[in-house]
Amino acid sequence: MNKMLEFNDVELYYDHVYALKGVSIDLEQGETVALIGANGAGKSSILRAITGLAKLKSGSVHFEGQQIDGKNPADIVAGGIAMVPEGRRVFPYMSVKDNLLMGAFTRGRDSDVQQTLDSVLERFPRLKERFKQSAGTLSGGEQQMMVIGRALMAKPKLLLLDEPSLGIAPKLVQDIARSIVAINRDEGVSVLLVEQNSRMALSISNRAYALSTGNIFISGNSKELLHDDRIKAAYLGGEV
Repeated sequence: MNKMLEFNDVELYYDHVYALKGVSIDLEQGETVALIGANGAGKSSILRAITGLAKLKSGSVHFEGQQIDGKNPADIVAGGIAMVPEGRRVFPYMSVKDNLLMGAFTRGRDSDVQQTLDSVLERFPRLKERFKQSAGTLSGGEQQMMVIGRALMAKPKLLLLDEPSLGIAPKLVQDIARSIVAINRDEGVSVLLVEQNSRMALSISNRAYALSTGNIFISGNSKELLHDDRIKAAYLGGEV
């Protein structure tokens, strides 16, 4: 049986500087897998490689048994992968409603779009309260909820999240973490989570890979990694 995602021995360069050097990761259907590490470790480069936004020098990416590296990014989205980019990237002068509906553009005239929208608003009640507001008037945490909701409008099988806690108030970070758990549990969406908040990432994921300068430093069960001395020293301030 094929894994949902197989990222095999990937090398990726920006100009002449390597971002990934022979990196391999995988993800089973229904899992939440975390990628942790410092800035520049290569976490976001993995997401860019999966979504076709960065060209591989070598290696391969397979999704549900099909090779997707080299495909057009729009085709990759249509195939069931949606990404929430770092920095939120909202359409600030458009309403919350229209921002969300932009996420469904690959679905064409799918009659279930309204049903998906209703589900997203049930998942994020704050968005329902602010449905007609311009997205630029939302707080950072509310914008993050909106871009996660926008990705869910594509009805993905795999959700890629790039630093969802970045610049968010601590209370809303907890809300977003709970939402990620619920999306995975209730909707059966697999999740690949890039996160500098290592404690949060390890707390809500099944497995994790820790990256250091384009290589996998250590990987394993997330709960075990929370108590691994190497992870504690490198990412958790020496304690849990």
